[in-house]
Amino acid sequence: MKHLTEDQIRELKGTLITMRERLIASAQEQIRDPSNVTFEGGDEIDRADLEGERYLTFRIKGREAKLIHKIDYALMKMESGTYGVCENCGAEIPFERLKARPVTTMCIECKELEEELEND
Repeated sequence: MKHLTEDQIRELKGTLITMRERLIASAQEQIRDPSNVTFEGGDEIDRADLEGERYLTFRIKGREAKLIHKIDYALMKMESGTYGVCENCGAEIPFERLKARPVTTMCIECKELEEELEND
């Protein structure tokens, strides 16, 4: 983390905390949403539409839960002083990359290599 200034760390931490708060607020709103009430009546098509919407909502919420975990992990790394260092090769991750994707754990080269291997 030595390659990041205190101001940069503070900015990234603020971004992560804001992201986390928005995700949690969205999840809480979803819990209060009256459309989550059990559906009674209607025909099979209405029920199928509702189930399709619920499935999509749960997939989105699953992704949001994973993102919250990544945010918490990034905040923990900040506290331990290991944030901004590639977990693959140990290189410093540039501020510009961290600003664009503050939850990243890899430098761009390692991330591109990982994606290449996944696509093979």
